[in-house]
Amino acid sequence: MTVTDDLVSYEDALASYDPVMGLEVHVELGTATKMFCGCATTLGAEPNSQTCPTCLGLPGALPVVNAVGVESAIRIGLALNCEIAPWCRFARKNYFYPDMPKNFQTSQYDEPIAFNGYLDVQLEDGTVFRVEIERAHMEEDTGKSTHIGGAAGRIHGASHSLLDYNRAGIPLIEIVTKPITGAGERAPEVAKAYVAELRELIKALGVSEARMEMGQMRCDVNVSLRPHGREAFGTRSETKNVNSLRSVERAVRFEIQRHAAVLDGGGTIVQETRHFHEDNGSTTSGRVKEEAEDYRYFPEPDLVPVAPPREWVEELRAELPELPRARRNRLREEWGISEHEMQSALNAGAIELITATIAAGADQAAARKWWMGELARRANEAGTELAALPVTPGQVARIAALVAEGSLNDKLARQVIEGVLAGEGGPDEVVEARGLKIVKDEGALGAAVDEAIAANPGVADKIRGGKVAAAGALVGAVMKATRGQADAARARELILERLGVQG
Repeated sequence: MTVTDDLVSYEDALASYDPVMGLEVHVELGTATKMFCGCATTLGAEPNSQTCPTCLGLPGALPVVNAVGVESAIRIGLALNCEIAPWCRFARKNYFYPDMPKNFQTSQYDEPIAFNGYLDVQLEDGTVFRVEIERAHMEEDTGKSTHIGGAAGRIHGASHSLLDYNRAGIPLIEIVTKPITGAGERAPEVAKAYVAELRELIKALGVSEARMEMGQMRCDVNVSLRPHGREAFGTRSETKNVNSLRSVERAVRFEIQRHAAVLDGGGTIVQETRHFHEDNGSTTSGRVKEEAEDYRYFPEPDLVPVAPPREWVEELRAELPELPRARRNRLREEWGISEHEMQSALNAGAIELITATIAAGADQAAARKWWMGELARRANEAGTELAALPVTPGQVARIAALVAEGSLNDKLARQVIEGVLAGEGGPDEVVEARGLKIVKDEGALGAAVDEAIAANPGVADKIRGGKVAAAGALVGAVMKATRGQADAARARELILERLGVQG
């Protein structure tokens, strides 16, 4: 193999090769107990406090399948337009990892519970791309290794490692796509859009919070290249545990450029796992990737097969909630906005926030305006997600109400948002503490108008001469004198009244 750290340009890579992707997404289910035992799944518990003989793999301990985990798997399969197996079983996937105390993972191999489905995803320009699903199967998560003394938390150079088995045995659903072809230069965008749509679907089903930053949903990104006109796929690499939408997109792009550089240099791609680096968007080699036969799968002898009755499957199908894409189309029509505007709201993570703000009493235009405007700007400045801002939909609805009733203008409302984000209290508390209400007192407002006219006699003469548009300059002077708290419309009316001009 020719080893290279060089990359060809993305455009040059696509000029010579067609990218082929495969995405494997692991979803951690939000069940109260683990997949094969009764241990709790609470996040943040004391290390190794949520374990038992079964999830530690101690001799004589026997597993029992979590019924809610099976139901969640069926619901996911149905939402992905999959066929649900009338009969399936678990297998043992054998390998040595120190964070898997049994030395095998209970998973599904050739008999998954759901298979042969698809998910339609919408790209930013409105194009719909169908991603075909190979399978969705049940398995269990591994424990967590913490390497002490190594560089960047990795095992290389570490003096010792700590193992926490609380996560070992937590239910996972692995969703595997069929090879994704035909995306061309849009392959990174398709990968990101697919994972984003899948995340929204999982959340809508209520089977997981799917928080990628917390590891509740993570993606393994498989990429290969084949020269234009060739049918056979190239050798793939697998970038493991990518945990954000942006990183999925960056990992695909980087691997396309890296593969092209190796192939252009006469080298050979090695089938391997790779690590993604958030700081620079690159990947580095992990280990040579095993084939399925290397895991020595065999049927799990301690678990009976799973055979969901058809009647139950159809009941679950009938109970599926409105799925994200259908819901977005409905909301788009209700809100009277374009597909581009709805896509922007989706990309910003604002749809649920806008919906909750409307439910709290705001009209949809005001809810979208504040979340997609001032609040999106502040989230971008803080480098955080919109939902992570310390302001609630109810508080945004209250700010919108204060603007609608004339107690605030947009400039003052932005100051209220600033105060709420700074932890100064709710909107009304911030308004009171900062003295931000619009000045409606006729005496105070009239005095400010008189001062503005007196200070700008030339402008006043123009208005008297019929140039009513010049009143804007005096309104500006009044706003400045009142620190932006004057009722601008009423100030204009008073200016014209004082100067004897009809508006």
